Amino acid sequence: MNQVTPSRADLDAIAGLCDENWDHYYTRAKLRSDPVYSAVMREIADTTAPLLDIGCGIGLLSHYLHACGHRVPVTGFDYDERKIASAQAMAAKAGRPGLTFTSGDARRGLPEFSGHVVILDILQFFTEAEQDQLLTEAAARVACGGKLIIRSGLQDDSWRFRLTVMGDHLARLTFWMKAGPTRYPDAEQFRRVLSAAGLQVRIEPMWGGTPFNNYLIVGSRAA
Repeated sequence: MNQVTPSRADLDAIAGLCDENWDHYYTRAKLRSDPVYSAVMREIADTTAPLLDIGCGIGLLSHYLHACGHRVPVTGFDYDERKIASAQAMAAKAGRPGLTFTSGDARRGLPEFSGHVVILDILQFFTEAEQDQLLTEAAARVACGGKLIIRSGLQDDSWRFRLTVMGDHLARLTFWMKAGPTRYPDAEQFRRVLSAAGLQVRIEPMWGGTPFNNYLIVGSRAA
C-alpha cells in the first residue's frame, strides 16, 4: 500500500544516491523539511497514470514517490544539464528504469506526454506570456482524470512574498538556480489560464513550516 511520507531511512537512502556532497546534504535536508513531496503524493496516490515533472532538478520527486510505493513511470524535464546528469546517475544507481530525465528549455516546448503533470517552483523565472504558454502546454498534457499540480509563490503584498523573493535571489547567488526571478504569477492568472484549458482549479496555501508565500495549485481534468 502506498504511503504519503517515507521513513527517514528511506529519505536518507535517496540522499545516498548523490555523487556530489552538496547534492547529498541538499537532498537530505530538502526531503525531510519540504511539504511539497507529500502534497504531490496525496494528489496522485490513488492513480496509476505516469507523471511528467517539469523543472525536475535532480529528480527528487520521482525517488520520493518510489519510496512511498508509488512506482509509476516518471519523465523529468529540466533546463539545467548538470542537474539532469545527476538525476540520470541517481536513477541508474537506484536501478529504476521507469525514471527518465532529459534536458530542454520549456520555453521551446515540452515532451509529448499524457498523464499527471507537475511544475514545482519554476514559474517565477518566466515572463507572463511565457507562464501562460507553459501552463497551457502543460494542461494539454493532462490526461482524462489527471491533474496538473503546481507549487508557486504568489505575488501579493504579504511579508511572506517579500521573503520568497529574497530566497529566490539567494538561490541564484549560491548558483543552485541559473537565473534570478523574473515575475511571480498571481492566483487570478492560474484561474484564467487553467480554466480556459478545461481544468477545474483549486488553490490553497502550502507554507508548511517555511516563511515563504507558497501555494499549491491543482488543475483537475474530469475523467
